[in-house]
Amino acid sequence: MSLRDATAADIPAIAAIYAHHVLTGTGTFEEVPPTETEMAARLAKVQAAGCAWLVAESGGGVVGYAYYAPFRDRSAYRFCAEDSIYVRDDQRGMGVGRLLGEVLVERATAQGFRQMLAVIGDSENVGSIGLHAALGFRQVGVMRAVGFKFGQWLDVVTMQRALGEGDRSLPA
Repeated sequence: MSLRDATAADIPAIAAIYAHHVLTGTGTFEEVPPTETEMAARLAKVQAAGCAWLVAESGGGVVGYAYYAPFRDRSAYRFCAEDSIYVRDDQRGMGVGRLLGEVLVERATAQGFRQMLAVIGDSENVGSIGLHAALGFRQVGVMRAVGFKFGQWLDVVTMQRALGEGDRSLPA
């Protein structure tokens, strides 16, 4: 397996992976899969912000993708990033997400971010919660019943990890 920065040529594979999660899972609260045009705009926005959007390749195809972006637009949040990691369904549990997450943490740290958040749909999403715990994130909150998908109320779990010096020093 190899990782690299995503390109426009990866959009069909990225959109297909995400569409599967939108249509079958509760890890994302989107209910209609975005078009390839919308996914291309999302990729461009992340990259324009100087953040990483990575793809994992194996066997000649994209088996997962991940990115981080600023948590919020307000200036006080400028040292806080939020990650997103999605793995092709037939590749789950094979280390794709962990490798993507490890590199995201490295890249965000190198870019000067001090905190990374994971905002995880569904408190029953043991795969994503476990992945983030393995990457050094800790659970910092649960928002109860804030989403409604597939006829059920869903929680959101927030996990956080310090990057680099975290809050032990002031940023330069």
